Amino acid sequence: MSTPTTVVPAQAAARLERYTVIDVRGPGEYAAGHVPGAHNIPLDRLHTALPALKAAAVSGDLLMVCASGNRSTTACRQLAAADIPAATLTGGTTAWAQQGHHLDQPEGVRNVWPMERQVRLAAGSLVVLGLAAGTRYKPARWLSAAIGTGLIFSAATNTCGMAAALARLPHNQPRHADLHTTLLALQSS
Repeated sequence: MSTPTTVVPAQAAARLERYTVIDVRGPGEYAAGHVPGAHNIPLDRLHTALPALKAAAVSGDLLMVCASGNRSTTACRQLAAADIPAATLTGGTTAWAQQGHHLDQPEGVRNVWPMERQVRLAAGSLVVLGLAAGTRYKPARWLSAAIGTGLIFSAATNTCGMAAALARLPHNQPRHADLHTTLLALQSS
């Protein structure tokens, strides 16, 4: 499979009105700050949105966005497999903000930690729990070993099972109405 087309933040900012921007982060991450005009379709819901994305791609270029560029690259590959052309924002919203571009934040929405931070908290907590419990019950140390092994596997494969599990928590889930509204907006654009 080919490498997705990449767009650096300066290029994206100069052409922002020409893109249909799709943010593939979780709803909490999206609410904490997103590229202006971006629609939120979490990566694990992308398959649901394929018809709407295909319709949107007919009328303009798709730009996939996440925090760092990893999930948006994965999204581009999934879209390419469905014959939907898309580009990814190099460095994601992190690079976008670092280069001085504005991020939109909805009023009154509570901030949810970025997924990477949620993973670090969960992994660190489980390692400490395994070590602490291992002082009284030796087999509990295997929990720490399992988490460490999972982190190594995650780094080697550029995937994250823990992030996939955490994405299913209620505070990281889109409300059905939000996703439905997004899909309708994409199909009518």
